Amino acid sequence: MAGYGIRPARPAESGAVAALLARAFADDPVMAWMIPAAGRERGIARYFRLAQRQQRPRAGAVRVAATAEGRLLAAALWSGPGRWKPSAVQELAALPGYAGIFGLRGMPRAGEVQEAMHEAHPRVPHWYLPSVGTDRGLQGRGVGSALLVQQLADCDRLGQPAYLESSNVTNIPFYEKLGFRVTGEIRLPGGGPTLWPMWRDPSPER
Repeated sequence: MAGYGIRPARPAESGAVAALLARAFADDPVMAWMIPAAGRERGIARYFRLAQRQQRPRAGAVRVAATAEGRLLAAALWSGPGRWKPSAVQELAALPGYAGIFGLRGMPRAGEVQEAMHEAHPRVPHWYLPSVGTDRGLQGRGVGSALLVQQLADCDRLGQPAYLESSNVTNIPFYEKLGFRVTGEIRLPGGGPTLWPMWRDPSPER
């Protein structure tokens, strides 16, 4: 697919980025487990608005594939080495927002998901990809790959690894083509879905 470029998202695009990722994650197993079906896409969009605010202090942390006219095709959130985990102050400040998204009943489940992911998270310095999504109807056309390849090329150049968790088994081959490999499983408590942690070593050959 031609006619688009990769660039950092602009602050004014946060709503459009959140809406795009909400569409991309509408059928995501983990999101479906945490957020009730009624109003799920709206809830996911609110989640990604909050996630972007936590990423924003980091330069280039929210990246998009976009046309020259400004249409967003895909979006990715990145955290640099040593910056993947929010501080205690950031987490406390975000609590009201998360409560509004998940509800008081859903907050314990969301907390269990976060705890399980944090426990499995590698301690070796790396680039972390918590979320990436391509808009509906554009999957399989190379947009998502193009969005990630830019950062992964920088990882190779700098000799830095990358890490993500795939929440959908069908996406594993996509990440494997980019050099990631599955390193285990994260089984969420209470009968929740499985996530697959994936690690990518830097390679000068890529």
